[in-house]
Amino acid sequence: MSTKIELRLVLLVLAALSQAAFAQDMNYSVNTTSDKTLGNHLVNETGFSLYYFMKDAPGNGTSTCYDQCATNWPPLYVENLTLPEGLNATDFTTIERTDGAKQTAFKGWPLYFYIKDKKAGDVLGQNVNKIWFVVNPEKFPPEPK
Repeated sequence: MSTKIELRLVLLVLAALSQAAFAQDMNYSVNTTSDKTLGNHLVNETGFSLYYFMKDAPGNGTSTCYDQCATNWPPLYVENLTLPEGLNATDFTTIERTDGAKQTAFKGWPLYFYIKDKKAGDVLGQNVNKIWFVVNPEKFPPEPK
């Protein structure tokens, strides 16, 4: 086999392996990503940022975001949670909202999306009204304000 063919074969195998690794990352229902300003934070399986709401009381199994709030900040619910190494399944729970829907929580804090995030990696909800924030799993729970 010529050197050019061997090199092409090696490059083809490496490309296939890297695509498989990327596809595997997308199989997690909750994962982390990194933002140059915000650092690591939680995202769903399609890369959309997850947020917490400072008005929610952590650990009591309730959300305070309903009606128009829930329209702008849709709750996350994952029935079959799959996580990458580095995230602990015991940090995630399911709460029941007063409207009967289920919602996934992280360390007692209900998780939400932001309606203005239009593509994976958007963090437009960060610091909205100084009460909505992405979830950095290394720096969580947040300190009381």
